[in-house]
Amino acid sequence: MPELAFAGAARHASLIAAGELTSRALTELFLERIARLDPQLNAFRIVLREQALAEADTADARVAAGERRPLLGVPIAIKDDIHVAGQTTLYGCDWDPPAQPADSEVVRRLRAAGAVILGKTHVPEMMATGFTESPTFGVTRNPWDPRRTPGGSSGGSAAAVAAGLASAALGSDGAGSIRIPAACCGLVGVKPQRGRVPSAPDVDPHRGMAVFGPLTRTVADAVLLLDAIADGDVPVPEPGALRVAVSVGLPPLGVKPDAEQRGAVESTAALLRTLGHAVGERELDWGLTLGNRVLTRFVRGVGDMSLTIGHPERLSRRARGMARLGRAIPSRFADAAGAAAADDATRLNAIFEECDVVLTPMFTRRPLRVREYDRASAARTLAGQVRWAPYAGAFNHTGQPALSVPAGLTGDGFPLAVQLVGPPDGEGRLLALAGQLEAARSWPEQVPGAFA
Repeated sequence: MPELAFAGAARHASLIAAGELTSRALTELFLERIARLDPQLNAFRIVLREQALAEADTADARVAAGERRPLLGVPIAIKDDIHVAGQTTLYGCDWDPPAQPADSEVVRRLRAAGAVILGKTHVPEMMATGFTESPTFGVTRNPWDPRRTPGGSSGGSAAAVAAGLASAALGSDGAGSIRIPAACCGLVGVKPQRGRVPSAPDVDPHRGMAVFGPLTRTVADAVLLLDAIADGDVPVPEPGALRVAVSVGLPPLGVKPDAEQRGAVESTAALLRTLGHAVGERELDWGLTLGNRVLTRFVRGVGDMSLTIGHPERLSRRARGMARLGRAIPSRFADAAGAAAADDATRLNAIFEECDVVLTPMFTRRPLRVREYDRASAARTLAGQVRWAPYAGAFNHTGQPALSVPAGLTGDGFPLAVQLVGPPDGEGRLLALAGQLEAARSWPEQVPGAFA
C-alpha cells in the first residue's frame, strides 16, 4: 500500500471511478499513515477522521450509483488559513475564534468536485515566514530531511503530500507560500494568476497579493485541482517549441544562487534544449524599487492580519515584531505600492516580448534548517527570507502565474527545484511545459525514503 499513498490525486480519482479502489480504503490508508507518521513531521493541525470516513462512504455510494465527478472520493488536505465549515481557522496562532459557519469557496468547490476533506495543515503565525514553526504548534519538518523546513507558509500542506499523507493539498501564496514549500519538498506548486481562483469570503487577502492553489505530486494532479477550484477552464495545450529565458540575476541584495541552486537551473535549461525549446539567458528587469513595494505590501499585510487575531500577547516575540513593523507602515503607502503594480508588471513582463516562459531558481541556497531563526528579530528574519527565496514574491505583486517544479536530487538525495514564470493567462503554457519536464525526469517516482 505505500506505493498507493504516493500515486497522486489524478491516479486516485481514476482508480476510484473505475471501481478498482474505494474512497473508504484510500481514506483509511491516509488516516493510518497520519497516525503513524505525522508525529515525526507535524503536518496536520487537526485530522477530521470521522468526518472524512463519512464523506468517503458517501463518495463510494455515489460511485456505485454511477455518479462521476472529477475528484470523487479523493482525500485532500486544507491549509489552516482556509475555512472548513464547523472548524476553527487559527492562522498558526494561539487564540480562540469561533468555528467557521461555512467553507471557503475553494473548499466548497473541492467538495462539489467530490473531494474528501482529511484535515487542516499547519502554517506559521499569520503566514508570515517561509518556514512553518510556532510556539503554539511546534515545528513542521521536511520528510526528505527532518532537520530542514518544508517551507512556508503552506509547509504543513507540502509535508503532508510529500510524505504520502494525502492525495494532494490546497495552499495559499502571498509571496511564494505555495511555491516555496513545493520546492522544499519535491512537489509541483502552482500560483495561479490573480483572480483566477476565488478568495471568498476573503476580499483581496494579504493586500491583494495572496491566491489559492494546489500542491501536488504530479502536473496532472495540479491540473485536476486547478480545474476544480478556478473560475473557468484552464486549458493545457501542447507546448510546441517555446522560447525560454533563463534569468538568475537579482536586485542588489548581496546574494546570488549557490552552485547547487544554479546547477538545478542549468540542468533544467539543458533538458529543455533536448526537448526542442530555444533556451537563452535574459535577465528580468527587477528595477530598484520593485522589491520595496513587494515588501511594503507583504509586511503591511502581516500587520493587518495581526489586528484580526485575538490574544496578540500570545504571539511569539518574532511575530509580535513583524506585526509592529507591518502596522508601522502607513496604509496609504501599501495602497500606493499596490497601485504601482500595473506599471511594475509592464516593466517585468517586457521580457515576454522575446520569450514565452522565464526559468529562474527558487532559492539561493538549500532550504533552511529548522529553528534557524529561533533567536532572530523580526527584521533579521524578514531580511533572511528575502535573501534565501528572493525570486517568488514579485510575481504576487504583479499577478501573473508562476509555478515551482522539481529539478532532480542532490548527491545526498535532497530535492532541487526551479521556478517557471509565464505571462498573463499563461497557466496552461506553464503546466504543459512542466508536464514535459515531469515526463523526462519522472519525479513522481522519487519519494522520501523514510516515509516510503
